Parts: sequence; structure tokens; C-alpha cells
Amino acid sequence: MQISPKKIVDRRAVGDNIWLRFSEARSGIAVYDKAFDFTVLETEDAVGQAMFDELEACAGRKTEDIVIVILGGRGAQAFHRILGEKARGNEIDTLLGRLHVFTQDALAPMRMNNALSFVRDFERILGEDFFRKVKSFTSMNTASEDLEGSLTDYIEKLDSLGGIDVFYLGFGPESEAASHLCYIKPGAGAKLCDFAGIIPISPSILEHHITKFRAGGSEIPEADEAECRNATHILTLGPAAILDAKLIVQSIVDASTAPGKRPSFRRLIETGLSSDQSELKKQLDENPGLWIRLHPNVRSYVLPDLLA
Repeated sequence: MQISPKKIVDRRAVGDNIWLRFSEARSGIAVYDKAFDFTVLETEDAVGQAMFDELEACAGRKTEDIVIVILGGRGAQAFHRILGEKARGNEIDTLLGRLHVFTQDALAPMRMNNALSFVRDFERILGEDFFRKVKSFTSMNTASEDLEGSLTDYIEKLDSLGGIDVFYLGFGPESEAASHLCYIKPGAGAKLCDFAGIIPISPSILEHHITKFRAGGSEIPEADEAECRNATHILTLGPAAILDAKLIVQSIVDASTAPGKRPSFRRLIETGLSSDQSELKKQLDENPGLWIRLHPNVRSYVLPDLLA
């Protein structure tokens, strides 16, 4: 794959939130005002298999390297177990050798080896063979003394590889049945052109983060939890990264342990998107989960308990 030259990254502050964008970022929002399609599967393993099938289909559609953004926490663990098991053999070695893997969000500042880092969870489930065989793996540097500079380098590398082929997304609940994608929080001021952001931490997100790691089976030392609870910011990819991806694959498998996802998902699929640009921007800032509704190529896989 040919590496593109670096682009100029601009910085925008919205209160205490910092958003980074490429200087040639688009500004108009295309509205796909249609019913949000999703597929209900019976088990978490079936969702994981569907996520893997989407990756294989992408590999069959293109001959060059593949750039993916993986999902942390419970939402992708079944998918990652499939990848890890297959990586221990040689069945998908050719596919793995074409993969550039990126992460979508992280709590900071925090040691890179903290048990509550998504990367530790990836290593636990995907295994050494996966990381040895993929073409590259790049995570956000949460231990950097210059978080903004490190995040700029991160998105420049991601963009230089030609953009995202498959963006694996989850779905997070917020108060008043709002929701977040990656960690784009309600009221954070994210706009269409924002590729990544550094936003202040909130107690609700910290608690949700720790809860979903526990639900996923992670062993968390007390010192690591204490450090995590002292994190001050979240590094996150933004709306531009989500909407520029060629395909979004969403998974929602943990409504039983995160029941707030039920009203949040109901609001996501029932909200009518305004055709007025100013009103639409307000809707998106109040409920960032709606950003996925603006993408024309989404596969959303959910379990029945989300609709209970």
C-alpha cells in the first residue's frame, strides 16, 4: 500500500474539549433520512461471527491492505475470540498479513499496561499470534506527556494509509436516553469535520468503562482501577473518522448488563433527523449516537435483549 503524505491538522476548542481536523475537511452534512436497519441475532457468538464475515467480505472486495478500527470492551469480544483462534492456525494468515489495525478511543493519562486499557483486553483475547501476524497494530498513546501531539500523529498515520475500510463500532448509553459512539459525549461540540478529540472525563463514562470490563471477564488489580479512576481525559476518534469509513459494523450485545442501552437505542432508531442543517447539528450534539444514522453503509448486529 502506498503511504500518502501527511496532511495539515487544525485544532478547534469547544469549552474544555479539543477537536482535531484535517485542513481540507468537508463541512456539509448529507442526511439519509430512512429507517435504521439492524439485524437481530440470537447469541453473542453469532454476532461475533457476523463481524468476522464482514471482514472476510471486505478482504474479498479489495486486493490491497485493509485498514480497520477495532472495538474495545464487551461488544467485540466474541469477534476477537474468533480472530484469536484462527490466528493460532494458518487459515487466515493471508488476511492477517494485510491488516492495519487501529483503536478508536482510550482513557488518559494512563499507563499503557494498565489492565483497564483496551489494548490489554485485546492482547488477552486476540493472543500473541494475532499481533505477530497482522501488518501493523497502532494504539493511542495514553502515557504521552503531549496527548494532543500524540493524537495528531495517530490520525495522520491512520489517514496516510488511505482511510478506514471497516470501522467496528459499539453503542454507549447516556442520560435522557441519549448515546455516544466511540467516546463522543453529548454536548462536547463535535462537528462533521472533526477527526479526533480530547475531551474531559465524566464519572458516568468512567463507571461504564470499568463495569463493561468486569462484565467481560477482565481481572482488574486495585492499583489499575485507582489509576483509571484518576484519568482526566478521553482520546477519541470523531465524526469525520466514522463517516469517512467505507463500512461501519456495529455490535450491541450487552444490554443485560447495561440496560440503559435499551431506551438509548430506541431513541436512536425513532428520532427523525431534521433537514435543517442548524437543527440537525443540535440533534447530533445532544445525542452523538445519531452520527451513525448519517452513514450510507452500516451493518448493525444486536441481541434480542436490546429490544426487551
